[in-house]
This record gives sequence, structure tokens and C-alpha cells, in this order.
Amino acid sequence: MRTKMKEVLTISGKGGTGKTSLTGCFAQLASGHVVADCDVDAANLYLLLNPESTQSKDFYCGYISRLDREKCVGCGKCKELCRFGAIDDAIDLRGDTISLNLTACEGCGVCADHCPTGALSLVDRLTGDICVSQTRYAPFVHGKLGAGGENSGKLVSEVRKLARETAEKEKRELIIIDGPPGIGCPVIASVGGVDYAVLVTEPTLAGMHDLRRIARLVQHFNIRAGVVINKSDLNEKNAWAIEDFAKAEQIDLLGSLPYSPVFNQAQRTGKTVIEYGGDNGIIDTVAKIWKKVASNLS
Repeated sequence: MRTKMKEVLTISGKGGTGKTSLTGCFAQLASGHVVADCDVDAANLYLLLNPESTQSKDFYCGYISRLDREKCVGCGKCKELCRFGAIDDAIDLRGDTISLNLTACEGCGVCADHCPTGALSLVDRLTGDICVSQTRYAPFVHGKLGAGGENSGKLVSEVRKLARETAEKEKRELIIIDGPPGIGCPVIASVGGVDYAVLVTEPTLAGMHDLRRIARLVQHFNIRAGVVINKSDLNEKNAWAIEDFAKAEQIDLLGSLPYSPVFNQAQRTGKTVIEYGGDNGIIDTVAKIWKKVASNLS
């Protein structure tokens, strides 16, 4: 009998802490398992994994107005009622008619409800896409919202669902998830049901503040967590304070990474730090961090 599928999530209370760089390293160290990028508002794990898309599908969420120009008589009722400035006048061969500003449309349906000729209707709104790709390390499931796309929490749930289906289909026992920053809906959708969360932070006042918020979130869901202090030598006093906080909150201290330009150098070549090389101390520390994470999954 196969053991229960495990899910490990990398998150941070704020953006720019190095969470995605660390997740890319995890993907390489645990090569052969499924990787998912749930940071759908700013998906960038693909920059390190260079995936080749094998399957993709559109993601629809919410509604948007659609105009049937053959039925429109240009009465202006919709423009009068719209509170989002989504209705414009346009000039065509028929004279003054109505046109839609789809970027401004909120899909509230007022225009469709009050159009006297039925020229306006609501349709499902295309807001992003979901892909299943293959990388040099593992199958990769990732989603991306389009410009102005809404409800990234729902898209995150869809990415996780597809990641589980992919893992089941290919008989993989582990899913490594790159989560979004912050504590909002996308993070909550990423956190629920995972087996372990890696909290990446920096020894700055902003980093410490947001670490406390994200720690409370994972504790609310009764998820065991460990903390990684990135750029730990920026402020040793704050780094010590983070260690004390982790101990007091019974959060595993997984390791500390000093500032190193090798992370940016690796990103520019589309490689993980481990694959790029150049700093054996960083590579050894990342490997030890993953070893501690893996031990908490068994």
C-alpha cells in the first residue's frame, strides 16, 4: 500500500525573501516529485525550472459584459447606470453606438439587466491559465493570472487540485509548493491541508513583523512549520530575535543563509543555486535545510 501523499509549502509573510529560489533548490534536491507554483499573481518559479508545457487550460472566474452590436440601438441606458465607467460612446458606420471598456467592467450585471433590447449579457470571464509542464527535475503545475485577473485564491485551489491529480497519475509521493507572499486568500488556499510549511524571512523589521503574521496563520491551521532566515548577516541582532521567536512558538529553526550574490547570478542563468554552483557554503546549507524538511515529512 502506498503511503499518504505529502505536501510541503514554502511561504513568506512578505515578498522578496528568497522563497522561490529556495523552492527551486528543493525541486532539484527532491528530483522526481511534483512541483507546483501557487504564487499565481506573480508566478516566476518557471524562470528557474524552464518548463516545457505539455497541457494547458483556460481559467475562468467571475463575469464580464458582452455586447451584441446588432441589437444595440445606442440609447445610453447602460452608460447612465454603470458606476465603473465601463461604457463608452463609439462612432461607427451606424452613427453613435455603445462600446465596452472590458478592463473597467466589474461584471456586476446592471447593464445586462436594464438593457431594453437585450444587447448586453454576462459571460464567464477568462482571467488566467493553468499549465502542466515537464522540467528537468519533475512534473510542474503552475497557474498565472492575466492582467487585472481576479480571485487568485480560486486559481491556487485549482493548481493544487491539478498537482494532486498529476501526482496520483504518475505515482509521486511528494508535492513541493511555492506559495504566494502575505496572509491573504491565495496564501490560505495554499496552506490548507499541507503537511509542512517552510517560512522564509529576513532579519529586518518588516520581515520580522510579517513572520509573526504568517506564523499565526499556519498555527491556526495546525500545520507544523520551520523557519529559514535568509540574508541572516544583514542584522545579527534581528536574526537572533527571530531564532528566539521560533523557539518560543515551537517553530523549527531549519537554517540561516548569509547574503550571497550567487542567488542573483543563478537566476540570470535560469538555474537553481545548487545547479549553478559558485558557493559551496550556500549549497551545503540549503541541502541541510531540505534534509530537515524531509525528515519532518516522514
